[in-house]
Amino acid sequence: MKTASLINNIQYHETRPTIQVLLDTENGKEIRIAFKKGQVMKEHKTPFAIVVEIFEGSIDFGVNGKVHNLNRGDLISLSGDVPHDLTAVKDSIVRLSLNKGDSAKRVKDVVKDS
Repeated sequence: MKTASLINNIQYHETRPTIQVLLDTENGKEIRIAFKKGQVMKEHKTPFAIVVEIFEGSIDFGVNGKVHNLNRGDLISLSGDVPHDLTAVKDSIVRLSLNKGDSAKRVKDVVKDS
């Protein structure tokens, strides 16, 4: 058994979102992304399907050029190879569920390049 918390030990970076792997199991990875208002993850895609939950705050989630405003409690799922981007409308906590074959490093690289 493994446990984690979406609300404990949150760290915000001043200029870019903060990525933290909360759980890495035999089935997948759960990642917390902490955004300050205005921070962006530029357009990117993943080879695997993902699920994104807005745990706190509000995110403009762009998919193929169309923006979806997602708020606390909203979920969105995407198939692999779908271009998407995120912009924090206000301070936000996002939970990202990754396929086991995907890499947290890939997500961290997207943030570094944003």
